[in-house]
Amino acid sequence: MPVVVVESPAKAKTINKYLGDDYTVLASYGHVRDLPPKDGSVDPDHEFAMKWEVGYDSRKHVKAIADALKDDNELILATDPDREGEAISWHLEEALRKRKSLKKDTPVSRVVFNAITKSAVTEAMKNPRQIDMPLVEAYLARRALDYLVGFNLSPVLWRKLPGAKSAGRVQSVCLRLIVEREMEIEAFRPREYWSVKAALTTPRGQAFEARLTHLAGKKLDKFDLENGTAAEMAVQAVSSRDLTVQKVEAKPASRNPAPPFMTSTLQQEASRKFGFGARQTMSTAQRLYEA
Repeated sequence: MPVVVVESPAKAKTINKYLGDDYTVLASYGHVRDLPPKDGSVDPDHEFAMKWEVGYDSRKHVKAIADALKDDNELILATDPDREGEAISWHLEEALRKRKSLKKDTPVSRVVFNAITKSAVTEAMKNPRQIDMPLVEAYLARRALDYLVGFNLSPVLWRKLPGAKSAGRVQSVCLRLIVEREMEIEAFRPREYWSVKAALTTPRGQAFEARLTHLAGKKLDKFDLENGTAAEMAVQAVSSRDLTVQKVEAKPASRNPAPPFMTSTLQQEASRKFGFGARQTMSTAQRLYEA
């Protein structure tokens, strides 16, 4: 009986229902291995060799999968179809081999699906493949950078700036962008400008609004009417004149649909429309994915 491993227990329950009693479906509960938070976990002098360890909370989940493999003769890794999902599959296979829970002749395959539906799952099971090592290597590069930047720079930050939290591959760059933007805001000096608009009505009674764009034969720039006095003078200059519509143009317009959400844009839109925090947004998205 094949052992199928996914990331979350809720997903495991649903997929087990789709696959039936011919499969054992278990959850890894996310990543099962990580770099220990101590010096030497990544060695730049030896091709960035990395020392992994199974997390304390993950040991029981790895053991449950290993116990299932004692009686079953195939391992199918069905974690998420992205870089992190590929890494979880790789970590799990490596951890099982290290504890000798996989025999040399035990088939190990990787399947991916983008929807938790019976048709998507059964179709994925028909198209197994091997672990995508280039994708795993992309994960390894990301994880090594996270460790090297955060582990090495955070202690320096704590010494130089008491009360500082930590440094990181992403967070430090984002903090720099925020600081630069804040400096721009602080350096901004407001400048007054005015515009002149006329509320008009056609002979048929249709109301519309027109904005003054030219005055005395000259095109008005944004800051030409720099105060209320200049704006009032512009109003006086045009209010006594007859206004005529010289030309009406109708042009076809097309608009592209909004692109699919990424994690960042999903969180931004959920915050803007519903006031959701990042954790609430991702929790809701996960429940929708598993529904």
